[in-house]
Amino acid sequence: MTTWFITGASSGLGAALAAAVLDLGHDAVITARNVDDVQGLVDRFPNRALAVPLDVTDHDQVVAAVAAGTERFGTVDVLVNNAGHGYRAAVEEAAPDEVAELFATNLFGPVDLIKTMLPQMRARRSGTIVNVSSIGAPRSNPASGYYTATKAALEGLSDALNREVGPLGIRVLVVEPGAFRTDFAGRSLTQSSTVIADYADTAGRRRKENDRSHGTQPGDPHRAARAIIATLEGDEVPFRLLLGSDAVRLVRSEYEKRIDEIDAWAHVSATTDYDLEEA
Repeated sequence: MTTWFITGASSGLGAALAAAVLDLGHDAVITARNVDDVQGLVDRFPNRALAVPLDVTDHDQVVAAVAAGTERFGTVDVLVNNAGHGYRAAVEEAAPDEVAELFATNLFGPVDLIKTMLPQMRARRSGTIVNVSSIGAPRSNPASGYYTATKAALEGLSDALNREVGPLGIRVLVVEPGAFRTDFAGRSLTQSSTVIADYADTAGRRRKENDRSHGTQPGDPHRAARAIIATLEGDEVPFRLLLGSDAVRLVRSEYEKRIDEIDAWAHVSATTDYDLEEA
């Protein structure tokens, strides 16, 4: 039995993961900005589930939530940074305060939780940190530049973190989901109020009023939850885990294009080295 700490557990992947963890007999600290949204799960598993209010942008709540989970269950074995939301805007359209809030939620909140949780993981030389990213990290689309910037930053930080804490017995897993049938493209998606007509055929096509993907996504969040748990229970755990056949297809295509571009321009790249014969 392990103890999981899951942020953003009121809906989508977070809710599916919390339910799956508890169904399998593990303990779970399930967090949401409004704990009433997760009370039903606590009622089902009163001895193994603890609901804690948590806005990941509030440092005091982060500290209190980790303390509450540790007090109740003794240790936290798996931290899942799932809380976050999407944001649509052309780069020029975005409002600075909206971008600041997006980074506070999607990047700095997870960082705060990681830093708050790591001392106990280091002390016992074990633990797992799961950071939920996006296929947008390796491949961004018009209108998603700021959102995918938060995820690319989270992945870069996770890469360094993995190399820092791996020797201490702590694992880091970055999850890159494709399109899943959650509230991500619905209730959880925000966008800029500024609309610039010149971007109508690029970023404009992906504004909420023009996006018809909500409710038709191929990914099943319950299967995604089971895949994450099974991966962590395996003998080998990858650093990155793609979720969804669409994720595999799109990310593979992106990396193939990158390799082709590297090869095509390698003759230019190599001209910047010092000429050792001249030196």
